[in-house]
Amino acid sequence: MKRRTFVKNSLAVAGGSAVLPLFSVGQAGPSASSKLNVAFIGAGNIAKMAYEGVPNDNWVALCDVDSVYLDEAKEKYPQARGAKVFSDFRKMFDQMADEIDAVCVSTPDHTHYTATSWALEHGKHVCTQKPLTRTIWEARSLRSLAKEKGLVTNMANQGHTYDGIRRCREWLEAGVIGNVREVHSWEGGPSWGNRWFQKPESFPLEPEAVPATLDWDLWLGPRPAMEFSSYYHPLRWRSFWDIGTGMLGDWFCHTCDGPVWALSLYDVEYVELITKDLGNDPSMIPDRSVVRWHFGSRGGLPPCDLYWHDGGLKPNIPDNWSYGKVPQRGSIFYGDQLNLFLDERSNNPRLVNIDDMRNFRRGGEPPVKYPRVEFDGPFAEFIAAVKGDGPTPGSNFDYAARLTEVALLGVLAQRFGGRIEWSARQGKITNRPELNAYVKEEYRPGWSV
Repeated sequence: MKRRTFVKNSLAVAGGSAVLPLFSVGQAGPSASSKLNVAFIGAGNIAKMAYEGVPNDNWVALCDVDSVYLDEAKEKYPQARGAKVFSDFRKMFDQMADEIDAVCVSTPDHTHYTATSWALEHGKHVCTQKPLTRTIWEARSLRSLAKEKGLVTNMANQGHTYDGIRRCREWLEAGVIGNVREVHSWEGGPSWGNRWFQKPESFPLEPEAVPATLDWDLWLGPRPAMEFSSYYHPLRWRSFWDIGTGMLGDWFCHTCDGPVWALSLYDVEYVELITKDLGNDPSMIPDRSVVRWHFGSRGGLPPCDLYWHDGGLKPNIPDNWSYGKVPQRGSIFYGDQLNLFLDERSNNPRLVNIDDMRNFRRGGEPPVKYPRVEFDGPFAEFIAAVKGDGPTPGSNFDYAARLTEVALLGVLAQRFGGRIEWSARQGKITNRPELNAYVKEEYRPGWSV
């Protein structure tokens, strides 16, 4: 049987929350325990997370625009040594689509959409790194495409596989802290001078020779042509608006996963920049900022504001905080009765006061309402769902696209300042229509699906 036939027989699970097997008794296709043929788009750095989440299946293809990472993967992982290698994922699908069941995408933000949409259009289940996309239109398109194709999808924000985010939502729905009208999340970075964030000494950037191992044109993918700089590749691309999404793209899908999911903070009414320290150049992310999103009433929940603080800025911590030094990152839910803290990956919920926490524990936690994930991390969760060994992943594209949309509206506020009024129904900015050019951006020829 061709692998494409297997995929067509595996489309029973859509992007919702139902627990449905992929392989029914008597249905053509492998059993739930069969090995999958997995392709990896993006072979270095964060791809380690994908490799470690898929240790026991068949690695049939590795694709990366820099051969350094292909060589490193082949040397480090025995599973990679028999895989075919490519620099262009489009050619990979042209040549061996029938041999691939599932795809793991671990590329920079600006190629998440193209790689992921190519996989979906070829009928492949796919797990993509966070943030799901670089633009809002891309996020909405992947949500729609995944639903249309009926494929298993997941975004690799680890915290959504942890128990803590589920306990947090159970506490909130049980009324443990009362109504929440304000949440503050914060992150310590960007930490300039490390392997991820580096400031150029001057602008514009000086063109550099392209490394012999790198196909720079493929690295750019759908983005406009530009000269190579080592400030872009490897690793430090996220500091530049034309390519990356800054601290919000790096951490919002972790730190704000809990607030967004637990409080259904999806349809933004407006977002605004409260403060920003610009840093070196407007083409780069700020040194520090505060952003506020406003959400209206949602299914009986009151209106709520979500705040983001980065660059070392923190919100006003409740006076009764009793855990010593305030962490460098996390979220506080300000209830009208008590306050709750979540860590940077939306895990380990606790009331901010130890005595309140002790009293709460004496009464016992609310009943388990949201099933716990039994698999170690989002890639393992994804593979189990494809095989029918587990439910639809929690950060499937139906959810992940909405989470990413909230983050990307914050990116626009950081980038252009002021207040941005958003129509979730229309998918456009209503008060500053010129910014809609950044909701959906133009692609270079050859990069549209």
